[in-house]
Amino acid sequence: QVQPVESGGGLVQAGGSLRLSCASSGRTFSYYAVGWFRQAPGKERVFVGGISWDSRRTSFEDSVKGRFTISRDDGENTVYLQMTRLKPEDTAVYHCAVGGRLTQEAKKYVYWGQGTPVTVSS
Repeated sequence: QVQPVESGGGLVQAGGSLRLSCASSGRTFSYYAVGWFRQAPGKERVFVGGISWDSRRTSFEDSVKGRFTISRDDGENTVYLQMTRLKPEDTAVYHCAVGGRLTQEAKKYVYWGQGTPVTVSS
Protein backbone atom coordinates (compact mmCIF):
# COMPACT_ATOMS: atom_id res chain seq x y z
CA GLN A 1 0.00 0.00 0.00
CA VAL A 2 0.96 3.63 -0.33
CA GLN A 3 0.61 6.34 2.29
CA PRO A 4 0.87 9.84 0.81
CA VAL A 5 2.42 12.55 2.96
CA GLU A 6 2.22 16.20 1.90
CA SER A 7 4.67 18.92 2.80
CA GLY A 8 5.70 22.39 1.68
CA GLY A 9 2.67 24.42 2.67
CA GLY A 10 2.93 27.73 4.41
CA LEU A 11 2.32 31.44 4.17
CA VAL A 12 3.19 33.28 0.98
CA GLN A 13 2.41 36.69 -0.47
CA ALA A 14 0.19 37.08 -3.50
CA GLY A 15 2.22 36.68 -6.66
CA GLY A 16 4.69 34.39 -4.96
CA SER A 17 5.49 30.74 -5.49
CA LEU A 18 5.34 27.60 -3.44
CA ARG A 19 6.17 23.97 -4.15
CA LEU A 20 4.20 21.23 -2.48
CA SER A 21 5.52 17.71 -2.21
CA CYS A 22 3.61 14.47 -2.03
CA ALA A 23 5.79 11.59 -0.94
CA SER A 24 4.91 7.99 -0.24
CA SER A 25 5.88 6.55 3.10
CA GLY A 26 5.01 3.10 1.78
CA ARG A 27 5.19 1.65 -1.70
CA THR A 28 6.42 3.57 -4.70
CA PHE A 29 4.10 5.87 -6.65
CA SER A 30 5.07 4.10 -9.84
CA TYR A 31 1.98 2.82 -11.69
CA TYR A 32 -0.29 5.17 -9.74
CA ALA A 33 -1.97 8.38 -10.77
CA VAL A 34 -1.63 11.23 -8.28
CA GLY A 35 -4.13 14.04 -7.88
CA TRP A 36 -4.07 17.23 -5.88
CA PHE A 37 -7.21 18.60 -4.23
CA ARG A 38 -7.84 21.63 -2.07
CA GLN A 39 -10.52 22.72 0.35
CA ALA A 40 -11.02 26.24 1.62
CA PRO A 41 -12.98 26.97 4.80
CA GLY A 42 -16.69 26.83 4.13
CA LYS A 43 -16.22 25.43 0.64
CA GLU A 44 -16.25 21.99 -0.92
CA ARG A 45 -13.14 20.06 -1.85
CA VAL A 46 -12.16 20.61 -5.47
CA PHE A 47 -9.69 19.10 -7.90
CA VAL A 48 -6.57 21.16 -8.54
CA GLY A 49 -4.45 19.03 -10.84
CA GLY A 50 -3.07 15.58 -11.35
CA ILE A 51 -0.56 13.44 -13.18
CA SER A 52 -1.02 10.05 -14.81
CA TRP A 53 0.82 6.97 -13.65
CA ASP A 54 3.37 7.21 -16.44
CA SER A 55 3.61 11.04 -16.30
CA ARG A 56 2.45 11.28 -19.92
CA ARG A 57 -0.62 13.32 -19.04
CA THR A 58 -1.45 16.10 -16.62
CA SER A 59 -4.75 17.78 -15.89
CA PHE A 60 -5.58 21.05 -14.16
CA GLU A 61 -8.59 22.94 -12.94
CA ASP A 62 -9.27 26.03 -15.04
CA SER A 63 -8.41 28.57 -12.36
CA VAL A 64 -4.85 27.27 -11.98
CA LYS A 65 -3.99 26.51 -15.60
CA GLY A 66 -0.83 28.30 -16.60
CA ARG A 67 0.11 28.91 -12.97
CA PHE A 68 0.48 25.41 -11.51
CA THR A 69 2.52 22.49 -12.81
CA ILE A 70 2.91 18.91 -11.65
CA SER A 71 5.97 16.74 -11.96
CA ARG A 72 7.12 13.37 -10.72
CA ASP A 73 10.48 12.20 -9.44
CA ASP A 74 10.43 8.43 -9.45
CA GLY A 75 13.84 8.22 -7.82
CA GLU A 76 12.57 10.18 -4.83
CA ASN A 77 9.10 8.61 -5.02
CA THR A 78 7.64 12.10 -4.90
CA VAL A 79 5.11 14.15 -6.87
CA TYR A 80 5.44 17.92 -6.84
CA LEU A 81 2.84 20.63 -7.25
CA GLN A 82 4.65 23.80 -8.30
CA MET A 83 2.45 26.81 -7.69
CA THR A 84 3.32 30.22 -9.12
CA ARG A 85 1.60 33.60 -9.27
CA LEU A 86 -0.39 32.63 -6.23
CA LYS A 87 -3.61 34.44 -5.41
CA PRO A 88 -5.51 34.82 -2.13
CA GLU A 89 -8.18 32.60 -3.68
CA ASP A 90 -5.65 29.75 -3.65
CA THR A 91 -5.74 29.68 0.15
CA ALA A 92 -6.81 26.20 1.24
CA VAL A 93 -5.68 22.93 2.69
CA TYR A 94 -4.06 20.94 -0.10
CA HIS A 95 -4.29 17.16 -0.21
CA CYS A 96 -2.64 14.67 -2.48
CA ALA A 97 -4.35 11.44 -3.39
CA VAL A 98 -3.30 8.25 -5.15
CA GLY A 99 -5.44 6.17 -7.46
CA GLY A 100 -5.57 3.92 -10.47
CA ARG A 101 -6.06 6.60 -13.12
CA LEU A 102 -5.94 10.34 -13.58
CA THR A 103 -9.37 11.85 -13.01
CA GLN A 104 -10.95 14.90 -11.42
CA GLU A 105 -13.31 12.73 -9.40
CA ALA A 106 -12.19 12.49 -5.79
CA LYS A 107 -14.03 9.22 -5.31
CA LYS A 108 -11.71 7.50 -7.79
CA TYR A 109 -8.70 7.97 -5.55
CA VAL A 110 -7.95 5.40 -2.89
CA TYR A 111 -5.17 6.78 -0.70
CA TRP A 112 -5.22 10.28 0.77
CA GLY A 113 -2.73 12.37 2.65
CA GLN A 114 -3.44 14.46 5.71
CA GLY A 115 -3.07 17.74 3.86
CA THR A 116 -0.82 20.77 4.07
CA PRO A 117 -2.22 24.30 4.52
CA VAL A 118 -1.44 27.09 2.09
CA THR A 119 -2.23 30.69 2.94
CA VAL A 120 -1.79 33.44 0.36
CA SER A 121 -1.87 36.98 1.71
CA SER A 122 -2.64 40.14 -0.22
